[in-house]
Amino acid sequence: MRLIKYFKAVKILYRSISHLVDMEEIKDIDAFYQEQRVRYPSALGSKTLDLGCGTKPRNPFSAHTVFGVDINDVGISNIVQSDLSQSPIPFENGSMDYITAFDFIEHVPRVIYLPSIRFSFIELMNEIHRVLKPGGIFLAQTPVYPFSACFTDPTHVNPVTSETFSLYFDDQRKWGAIYGFKGSFRVRQQVLFATHLLTVLQKT
Repeated sequence: MRLIKYFKAVKILYRSISHLVDMEEIKDIDAFYQEQRVRYPSALGSKTLDLGCGTKPRNPFSAHTVFGVDINDVGISNIVQSDLSQSPIPFENGSMDYITAFDFIEHVPRVIYLPSIRFSFIELMNEIHRVLKPGGIFLAQTPVYPFSACFTDPTHVNPVTSETFSLYFDDQRKWGAIYGFKGSFRVRQQVLFATHLLTVLQKT
C-alpha cells in the first residue's frame, strides 16, 4: 500500500515538473546575456527600461540610454517612481527598444480588488507591449514553479511556470485575451537557470 502511494506521489510530482524536463538549462548567465546582445544588437540611440530596478537599472542589451521604474522614490534622475501593480508604466507608447524585469514579475499580483476586480499581471503585460517599439524585446527573469523560490519570499504573489508566457501572451494561442490582454509576443527563447526561468519575448 505504501509503495502504491509512493508511486502516486511520484506521478503527481512528475506532472508538476514535466514542463521543465525538456527545457534547455544554462550554467553561465553572463554567456546567456552575451548571446542576447548578439541576437538583438542595440542601435545608436537605443533605450532600455528595467522594471523594479531598485537604485541600479540593469542593461543586459547594452542599450545607449537606460531608464528604470521602482516602487520607491530613489532620487535618481533616470529612475521613475511608480507602483506598477496599480499604475501604467510612465513612458510613452513605442518608446523602448528593450524592457527587462529581474525578479520582479513574481511580486505583481495576478488579481486585485480596488474595489472592482483587476488583473494586474495582465495589465502589466499590456503596458510592456504598449511601451515597446515594434519588434522590441522583453526579457524576464523570475523564479519558476515548482521550485520553492516561487513561494519562500512572502511577497511573491505571482508564481510563474514555463507555460505562463508561452500560452497566455504569445502570438499563437493568446489565452490571456480572455482576461483583457490586447497584445502579442513571439516567444523567442526560454531557458532554465538554477531555480529561475529566463524568457525572451519579442513584440509582434
